Amino acid sequence: MSELLAVEAVTKRFGTLQALDGVDLVVPANTFHGLIGPNGSGKSTLLKAIAGAHLPTTGTVRFGGRDITNAAPYERARQGMSLKFQITAVLNELSVYDNVLMALQAGESVWSLIRSRARARLRDEVMHALERFRLASRADELAGLLSHGEQQWLEIAMALAPRPKLLLLDEPTAGMSPEERRVTGELLMPIKSECALVIVEHDLDFIRDICDALTVLDQGKVLDTGTVDEIQRSSKVQQVYTTRV
Repeated sequence: MSELLAVEAVTKRFGTLQALDGVDLVVPANTFHGLIGPNGSGKSTLLKAIAGAHLPTTGTVRFGGRDITNAAPYERARQGMSLKFQITAVLNELSVYDNVLMALQAGESVWSLIRSRARARLRDEVMHALERFRLASRADELAGLLSHGEQQWLEIAMALAPRPKLLLLDEPTAGMSPEERRVTGELLMPIKSECALVIVEHDLDFIRDICDALTVLDQGKVLDTGTVDEIQRSSKVQQVYTTRV
């Protein structure tokens, strides 16, 4: 499989705090990679360093073979990277349909938007995005009326609408019921044929069920990386992770 994302010796300091310390990560195209570890281990910081929300203090981030270490978030988005943070950012006063439409229109030219060509032309894409996340029947309702789990699905649909090569998810199942978490895994699996996924998640059962590989962080360093089975057998992970999550 071809390499899509490569994080090489990345560090991140906030004053005297060493949040990331020489982190390496490789994610091939069309694979799901999970980031796990105790609270404060650097998982979300690493995700933000990949997305451009935090620039690394040292080290390199490559995406699709290009050095994007210091690229702005919008430049990364143009190259095919999409991010969904833990807290939902849907627009509650807009319809479910219009939330996805706006995500698609973000890539449109100003001229197309002024002439209102995008709305009609993008209808099929909007409805496809909603159907795959079981929201088509709610298209005309206000997004604020959706349940917490449905709002999370809507935001994932929005993140996937521009057809990214890499989707970054930060604890997408936080606050969901067990049934919603199960369904979320089912809804995510089909996207593997379209894009890779890097996901931060505390629900170990959920992340083990969908990921091809896991990287375990501890105190800003990579504790271990491997397949799900390899991580489950790792003595280093058993010694540190199981006692500090």
